[in-house]
Amino acid sequence: MPNSDNAESGGVVTTSKGSWTRWLPLVVIGGLMALVFAMGWHQYLSFKTIGLNYEALRSFIDGNLALALLFYALLYIGVVALSLPGGLIMTLAGGLLFGWQIGAPVTIVAATIGATIIFLVAKTSFGETLAAKAGPWIGKLREGFQENVLSYLLFLRLVPAFPFVVVNLAPALLGVPLRTYVLGTLIGIIPGTTAYSIAGAGLGSVVEAQNKVYAACVTANGEGQCPYSIDFSALVTKELVFAGAALGVVALIPVAVNWFRKKTTDAAA
Repeated sequence: MPNSDNAESGGVVTTSKGSWTRWLPLVVIGGLMALVFAMGWHQYLSFKTIGLNYEALRSFIDGNLALALLFYALLYIGVVALSLPGGLIMTLAGGLLFGWQIGAPVTIVAATIGATIIFLVAKTSFGETLAAKAGPWIGKLREGFQENVLSYLLFLRLVPAFPFVVVNLAPALLGVPLRTYVLGTLIGIIPGTTAYSIAGAGLGSVVEAQNKVYAACVTANGEGQCPYSIDFSALVTKELVFAGAALGVVALIPVAVNWFRKKTTDAAA
């Protein structure tokens, strides 16, 4: 008599314990996200927090660069892995506090690690299950995506129209191999991350000026009456968006070449 905890499907025996283990990482991620939002910790991921503590942070970094970089990287990994808002703020802060030459590489590595964590959690917990239940259309989509997986992934990463969290999760449903996902993420986020790190590195004088305005306002009116705002709209220029879109189009060139070759071969046959 078979064990009641076992279920056979297609010759594969799956235990309830194995199924529970498969969902455990997703439960942990969900629990951590709920905790962060319930405690309001995500509200500290703001440029106000960074700006008002700018001098103290710079002083700490000057004497503890390696430790500061480690803390920054771990925090960035957590923000991405938990899909918290604040990725852009963190990238700008990395450039502001460390300079873009150091901030950009550390941010790229940390963002890739965080994205890989959530990708693996999604893929092992529900990615394959949803793909199997979605019907034949997802199978065709997966097949087409995997023919030029690196090109498509680079396109999704390079074009700023796609939210980072969506691009982290979608490949889990499309059967993207881990190695390809890591490579595509690492390469694909380099242009945008570097651009925003450079922009952040130039915000030092802006932050210092805003701190003076804010301090004067608090002295005159009290803290509750004083907004702390830095206009980031000027950082997202048309040129930056166009450059990202252009790089995305370049990434699709191999897809176009393969499509043309296939059409030519079919026509010749």
